[in-house]
Amino acid sequence: MDRYTCYSELRRHEKEGFDYVIHLREGRSGIAVIAVHGGGIEPGTFDIADAVAGAAHTFYAFRGIKPAGNARLHMTSNQFDEPKGLGAARSADTVLSIHGLEREDEIVCVGGLNENLKRKISDSLIRAGFNAEESATLGLRGISPSNICNRGRSGKGVQLEISAGLRRRMFNHLTKRSGRLRTRLFYVFVKALQDALP
Repeated sequence: MDRYTCYSELRRHEKEGFDYVIHLREGRSGIAVIAVHGGGIEPGTFDIADAVAGAAHTFYAFRGIKPAGNARLHMTSNQFDEPKGLGAARSADTVLSIHGLEREDEIVCVGGLNENLKRKISDSLIRAGFNAEESATLGLRGISPSNICNRGRSGKGVQLEISAGLRRRMFNHLTKRSGRLRTRLFYVFVKALQDALP
């Protein structure tokens, strides 16, 4: 269970700039690439979302920076309501939300309500050599209209749950971000996602 059910509750107990930071970079493509569990919450998701967004797409991240215990900053995607993050989603036509999955196999679970983009992303990842499939677990399917990935203007986005096993192969480690190096697989993964975006 999450400690906090909304951002206003989190903000009363956690300090921005000390416990967490918020990143926002606006693009012009109509697509927002976001990581609402970045930093120490779901390590590697910030880096992936930032790289996929590049200069073309809007980038948003909520990043845990505590020395330890970042899991307490996790707010479920169906309740995530940090104002800048909601604004980034609502101003985009389509949202691609990047998450971390606590599994040791190398897999990407593809969810969300945008069936066309889900198919394109899955096909692109599979062509690049990754294992991508639609999740059978209800909580990982990203099908609620209140999920941040579905809060864009179209009401239909995509949620990617990237396993810890796969994220570990994209970096030299998943512990502290300082000194973290990206492997060749990171860039292959990012390109596969970029190729699938309109």
